[in-house]
Order: sequence, then structure tokens, then C-alpha cells
Amino acid sequence: MDKETHGLAQELNRLGVASAYDRWAPIYDLVFGPVFRRGRRAAIDAAETVGGRILEVGVGTGISLPHYRHDSRITGIDIADQMLDKARDRVRRLKLNHVERIAIGDAEALDFADASFDVVVAQYVVSAVPHPDRALSEFLRVVRPGGMIVIATRLGAEAGMRAKIERALMPITSRLGWRTDFPWAIYGDWAARNPQAELIERRPLPPLGHFSLVCFRRAADAQDNHPTPALGATA
Repeated sequence: MDKETHGLAQELNRLGVASAYDRWAPIYDLVFGPVFRRGRRAAIDAAETVGGRILEVGVGTGISLPHYRHDSRITGIDIADQMLDKARDRVRRLKLNHVERIAIGDAEALDFADASFDVVVAQYVVSAVPHPDRALSEFLRVVRPGGMIVIATRLGAEAGMRAKIERALMPITSRLGWRTDFPWAIYGDWAARNPQAELIERRPLPPLGHFSLVCFRRAADAQDNHPTPALGATA
């Protein structure tokens, strides 16, 4: 595949995710709010063990924003315009003065300088992006040494009947904006290539342990330079 064709394929993937979540925007809080409530709380609690400047990637409708401490400084990005409209309305309506910025943004190409944030939070995002390892490398790039990456994520079964069912559902769930077949190896392989990302927590989340909280700390040694590029990424 030549570079032009590859670039077009990437853009179509990105637009497909954005379109899927724009369709969800009117009912997202009603459908997913209760399901993800405890996972959101766990992610926010983990993020606030560090606090400071927090980037929430995939902020969606802003459903998490009222629950951050008001001495934190929150920037939220999402790829779906209609989701962001709801997030901005929430910020205005609830007078969330700790939210500094809500903006369009791509998890795989963050428009922020290196080491811009104390914490990066990604709730139910990594399993939805076309290239998860690129997103993870971007999270690592923009978090400061000693800072934290907090991820609430869907993890697929490694084997057995559940794994077969998840693989069979992939053509359907990918059109809805997420993946059911999402093994831990995606995180593990990425971390092995990026030793400056230290896994500090991995635990199941309700309901039924189908989701997990995964936390990495960026090594405090500033000499680690930049994260290793994702496989297949161009310089």
C-alpha cells in the first residue's frame, strides 16, 4: 500500500469512529452512563492521586467533568463534534470553572507539546481507536515524567467460547464504535516496547469484570526521550 492510499485508509477509519459517536451523542448518557459509572469514578479517583493538569481523551458528552476536584485543571478532547457540543453545554450549565478547554482532537495525533500534562485519562477510548498503540504512545508523549496515564478499558477474553463470541461480534461492534476483541496483549506489547511506561495498576471493573482499570506511570527519568513510535508509524 502506498503512502497516499495508507493515509486515506487512516482518515476513513478516523471518520468512521467520529461518525459512530456522533450518532450516539443524543442518547449516550442514557445508554452508557449507568454502565460505566463505577469505571468512571475509579478512573477519576486514580487520576486525582496525582491531580494538576489533566487531559481527558475521549471526553465525549463531558459526563465525567463534574466529578473531578475543582482544584484540578481539565482539558477535554474528542473526535466527535456532536459529543463535544454536549460537553460544552454541560460546562456552561454547571459552571465547571475547573474545565479549561474542550476541543476537537484525535487520540492518535494529540495537538499538545511533550510533557504538557500531569495525567492523561482515557475512558473506554483505546479499544475504539483505529490504532491503539499510536494512541498509547501519544498519551505517553504528552504526560510529564512522573505523571500518570489512567485507562478504563474493555478487555477481551484470551481464549474459550467468550473469545470466539467476541471475535464473531467484531463486524457489528466496530460499526457501533468499539471493539469486543481487544486482548491485554495490545497493552502488554506496547509497554514492552516502551519501558518508560511503568504498569502500576491493573484491576477488573464492574459490571462483571468485562472492563479494567489500567494505570501506567511515565518514568521520572527525563532522559527517556520520546516514546517508541507505534508499529507501522512513519516518522
